[in-house]
Formats: sequence, structure tokens, C-alpha cells
Amino acid sequence: MKKILVPTDFSTCANNAVDFAVQSAKYLPVEITLLHVFEMNGNVYTDYMGVNNEFNQSMLDDVHNKLADVKKVIEETEGVIVNTLVAVTPLVDAVLQATEKLGIDLVVMGTLGAGAIKEKLWGSKTAAVIGKTKVPLMVIPFYYEWKKPEKLLLSTNHFEKEPAILDFVFELADLYMTQVNVAVMTDEDDDKAETFLEHTRKTPQYEKMLKEQYKEEALTATHLYGKEFEETLQKHIDENEIDILAMVTYQRGFWDRVFHPSKTKRMSYHTKIPLLVIPGKQESKI
Repeated sequence: MKKILVPTDFSTCANNAVDFAVQSAKYLPVEITLLHVFEMNGNVYTDYMGVNNEFNQSMLDDVHNKLADVKKVIEETEGVIVNTLVAVTPLVDAVLQATEKLGIDLVVMGTLGAGAIKEKLWGSKTAAVIGKTKVPLMVIPFYYEWKKPEKLLLSTNHFEKEPAILDFVFELADLYMTQVNVAVMTDEDDDKAETFLEHTRKTPQYEKMLKEQYKEEALTATHLYGKEFEETLQKHIDENEIDILAMVTYQRGFWDRVFHPSKTKRMSYHTKIPLLVIPGKQESKI
């Protein structure tokens, strides 16, 4: 864990993500890159007349100045290394390109709030990024206030074994000095009876495997089931004072996405704590 990318539009929603990254940098040995996506305005006529070119350049200069001010404040008050980047491509493309070019390990973004239209637009853009990045994405809720994480919950119905997934979870937990727990989810509406029985049988085995593999004696794995996925998981989070929720998202076909919306993306609209979205490889409905 060396580099964090934080897209920002300077809204409160985005600022929450910046603060999370900055505070995390005091525990994780990382440098932060702030990314702003600048959307060009205009049409062929105004561009030909030079009107829009002049306007866009003025706006672009303003963006660079804002980023420079944020960078200066963070470095002077928090002692955290900050880089800045401006892109003129769509947000998802800009995030993917920056992640690959800069060797980013984690993307941090703010999510939907109940505030102004601008906040809602930025939150919707964050949701659009979920499932697209090749590196983990940390989604920060609108009303979240920073606190050092003490408990991280990995929610799954796949009994994850991929090192790329589990190693990241436990490495992050070690850096934060955070306890890891696991919740195996069964949806009473979507899952069959045999799935419930399979999850019940496998959960203790999965707990034992993780304890042995990652030397986590305090780890517990719990089988959760209910008709409302988000409510069931949120109740468990509240009762166990979880600080970070981790979920795995998988690439799926178009029609599967239409008829089976991602549970990870749905949870991003409901969670009250940071949501760590980890990209998986195989196809699934999660």
C-alpha cells in the first residue's frame, strides 16, 4: 500500500473522501494524488471564435489553483505528501487511466448524500466507478466523520480464497491495526434452501481456514440471513460496531446487471461507514 488516488470536485461529498485519505495516511505509509476531472464546454462555433477556448482555459487555471491550495493546506497542517492531477476525460476513464499510469493501490471517493444537487451528482458518479476499477475502491458516506478503524467486516457469499482479495483485506487491517470479522450472507428472497444449508455448513470451516492462514485468532465468521440484504447487513454492522465494510464485486454480463443489480453498489447507497469495494475475477450476482 503506497499510493492512494482521490478524485474530487471540491464538494463536501468529495472533501470527506480527501479527509479520510489524509487521516489514513497517518497510519498507512502512502502518498496521495488528488484528481480533478475538468469537463470542456462549448460547440464548434464558439470554439472557432475563440470564446470557449478562453473560457475553458480560465476555468482550467482556476482548477489548478484550487488543487494547489488544497495540497498546500494538507502538507502544511497534516504533514502528508500530496500530488495533484487534472484530466479532461470522463471520470471513469480518468480514474482508470490514472490508476494504471501512477500505480495506484487504492481509490477513495465520497458517496451519495441527502444534500445539494451537486452532492447527489458526485455520489452518482462514485457509484458509476464501482466495479470498474482494477484496484480496490474505498467509498466514504456523506455524513461520515473520521475515526481510526477498529473493526473491519468482510461480507461475502463466495467464501473468498483468492490471495489478491484476502491479502489486501488483511494487509489493510494490519496497517490500521484493525480486527477482521466475516459475514456470510444468505438472501431469503434470492437464495435457495440448499444455499442456506451450504452457507451454514461452510461458515465454521471458512473461519478456521482464515484463522490459520492469516494468524487471526480473534476473527469470527457469522452466517447472516434475511429478506432485506441491506437492512440485515446494516443491523449486524450496528450491533457489532463495525468501522469498515469490505465487499467483493465481480464483472457480469449486461442482462445480469439489469435483472440482478449489484449488491455492492446497492450497499454503497445505504452504508453509514466506509465501504471497501474489492474487484473480483469470476462472474457472480453479488
